[in-house]
Amino acid sequence: MADNNLLWTKEQLILALNLYWRTPYNKISGTSNDDIKKLALVIGKSPAAISFILMNFTSLDSERQEKGEKGKRKPGELGVRVWNEYFNQWDKLTNDSYAILNKLNPDRVLDFFDYKSNEGIEKERTIMERVNQSDFRQRILASYNRCCCITGIDIPSLLVASHIVPWKKNLTEALNPRNGLCLNQIHDKAFDIGLITITTDFRIKLSDYIVKRKKDQNIQKFFIAYENQLITKPERFHPSIEFLEFHNKMFSTNKFNLQTKK
Repeated sequence: MADNNLLWTKEQLILALNLYWRTPYNKISGTSNDDIKKLALVIGKSPAAISFILMNFTSLDSERQEKGEKGKRKPGELGVRVWNEYFNQWDKLTNDSYAILNKLNPDRVLDFFDYKSNEGIEKERTIMERVNQSDFRQRILASYNRCCCITGIDIPSLLVASHIVPWKKNLTEALNPRNGLCLNQIHDKAFDIGLITITTDFRIKLSDYIVKRKKDQNIQKFFIAYENQLITKPERFHPSIEFLEFHNKMFSTNKFNLQTKK
């Protein structure tokens, strides 16, 4: 009899691929990763089998290859096709993953997206918006190893997947992980309203509004101390230079409509 852990369907591989992008490389472990264990229960695989296929996907990941991580082996012909079909198709990957999980186990589908619906009150469109936001957040946090790229804070509840180009400005790139930074809540808000920006050489730049208040001890602690410092770059999905240029331009021309009232 064939080993069920060796035979993968396309639907199972889609779910595994989505989990791959949501998991830091150093957390790909079938024995300690709760997300892997949850998926194993739904798709009928062992945690070890899922961990193994995630390592197989590493062999197709150019960013990991550049770091010398070749992976165990390619994930088979079907796995390669799934990778090619969904790579850079972030909304399609999220939507198809949601649909598959909803078919397999509708009672637990939202657990995979760290989101609880209001017991049927919310419309499907609202649920999908939240699911998309959750997937974007998990991909960004995984890329930055769940640490703020400015301060190094590693408490997930204090971290935000911050859009570089606001999603309302470019819906096409709303789920693109290269359009995201992992920031703590204070610096996320500062970035969002134009108090700080990240330059194209990945350095922190402060607005005049902040610099003028540099004698304030709290401003010193939370902002001046990081001026011109390099951010911690992610393990994958480096921020797009094009997106950073967009934010820099809005920052330099005060297109954020930053309020400077005393």
